[in-house]
Amino acid sequence: MTHPAHREPPPFSARRPGTLLESPARVAPAPVTVLLADAQPVARRRVRSMLERSGGVTVVGEATTAAEMFAEVAWHRPDILVVDPHQFGRIAAEDVIGHVARIAPRTRVLVVTAIADDAAVRAAFHAGARGYLVAADADADQVLRGVEVVSNGEVIVGRSVAGRLAALLSSRGDHAPYPFPQLTVREQQVLERIAAGKSNLAIARDLALAPKTISNRVSSVLGKLGVTDRAQAIVLARDAGLGRG
Repeated sequence: MTHPAHREPPPFSARRPGTLLESPARVAPAPVTVLLADAQPVARRRVRSMLERSGGVTVVGEATTAAEMFAEVAWHRPDILVVDPHQFGRIAAEDVIGHVARIAPRTRVLVVTAIADDAAVRAAFHAGARGYLVAADADADQVLRGVEVVSNGEVIVGRSVAGRLAALLSSRGDHAPYPFPQLTVREQQVLERIAAGKSNLAIARDLALAPKTISNRVSSVLGKLGVTDRAQAIVLARDAGLGRG
């Protein structure tokens, strides 16, 4: 009994016309993860409902106190924290934001609050907030827009704040604003020395701080700048005019 000769499958170019080829499935972008922190349950429910209806956001948790919020942030490491930092008793709003930046440097903070005075806005941005919406102006669409903008690495402010933002972020009324207002004064000092090419040990000597403290500050600076390593921070800082003296 004879067997038919073995034939190799035709090359791609020889396939019959009309043959459908399988294409790799498109991977849907991961949803933006959001943690809500507000002492008012009605406010949280309103924001949560609106965000979840958008389709591109996953609310990973809620918190009613500062302790709950810090624990949830440390556990979930959300992309965005939507918070009213003025509702946590004796803890100053800027300390709330600053602590979040230390425990989860990649989590971006969007403030939604009833407090709109100049000192509060200035302190929030200097502590590391990436957005500041005043509750009276922030309907559901505005909060969703804020989450989208901040998740893309940009900054957003409410209508009642926008007109005076530049003056608010200036360290003095007659000076240009610092190029990275999200950094604290100490973090600015660290960044300026990073831009000058100094090592952590040299920065620790300059500022009379422990090397471990400087290491923590450097990590916080990188997170707030949205960069992944020291080299990127140097490029960003020098482009802004730092480290050239």
